Amino acid sequence: MISIIIVTYNSREWIERCLESLHDSAAEVIVVDNHSTDGTTEVAGRFPGVRLLQAERNLGFAAASNLGARHSQGDALLFLNPDTARRTPLRPLEEVLARSPGIAAVAPQLVDPQGRFQAGFNVRRLPTPAALAFEVLLVNRLWPRNPVNRRYRCLDFDPSREAEVEQPAGACLLVRRSSFEACGGFDENFFPLWFEDVDLCLRLRRQGGAILYCPAVRFEHSGGHSLLTVSFSEKQVYWYRNLLYYVRKHFGWGAKLGIRLALLVGAGCRIVAELIAAALNRKTPARVRGQRVRAYWRAAMLSLSRGKG
Repeated sequence: MISIIIVTYNSREWIERCLESLHDSAAEVIVVDNHSTDGTTEVAGRFPGVRLLQAERNLGFAAASNLGARHSQGDALLFLNPDTARRTPLRPLEEVLARSPGIAAVAPQLVDPQGRFQAGFNVRRLPTPAALAFEVLLVNRLWPRNPVNRRYRCLDFDPSREAEVEQPAGACLLVRRSSFEACGGFDENFFPLWFEDVDLCLRLRRQGGAILYCPAVRFEHSGGHSLLTVSFSEKQVYWYRNLLYYVRKHFGWGAKLGIRLALLVGAGCRIVAELIAAALNRKTPARVRGQRVRAYWRAAMLSLSRGKG
């Protein structure tokens, strides 16, 4: 049996559509709400077959997912974002997972509302130090199809074919319970989001598990809903802090030092770019420019901290 675990946080706009798409799936559905204030729980509570767990504070995605897993009964756990909607039956995912105990996880095809494969997001390779350095140094933004980024984001991936993959998106991922529990579940130090799914995939593979992509199952994914209530400054801090924690956890000292230096340089470049833009273009309010500069400054300070990163 599959247990579907959906973590919500101010997800009222999406959760009804998500749950409606699952009504005939014959799976156990658990919604873990991270203390929403927009009526998300009231909407989820309208579905009689859904089990609702309400946290007293925002636990973050990793901790809330682990909570849902502990309260579930299935031998396979489908971690699902609330801004998704099932478009095809789930059975093929189960069938792929059942082929061999060596298969730890299976990911479906994610498409946007227009039905287009979400290239660069649905499937990626595990990040290398070079891939992360290119990200923080703005190389991928200025030259998105550079060889490092093409490999990291699997920009030549064929979405029509089943394949073994390294790091599918955590927006929709079916994981064998025994594999999930053997590697300790999600690392709750990744808070509130970002890199917890990357870390899980890496640990599943390190314990010998394969991760497969199954194009026969499709989910529509809107994307970005969890970021709508997060300020620009918070986004910078959360993403860079979790990136540095991932680096500290999985890379050697040379990579750690190199990425910290890359973050310092990249944040500095962003600050300079904002100051130049402010001098040349006064259409953007000074308050907004100031917020961005302070956010990048906070990111730069993370590279010098001895905290979680």
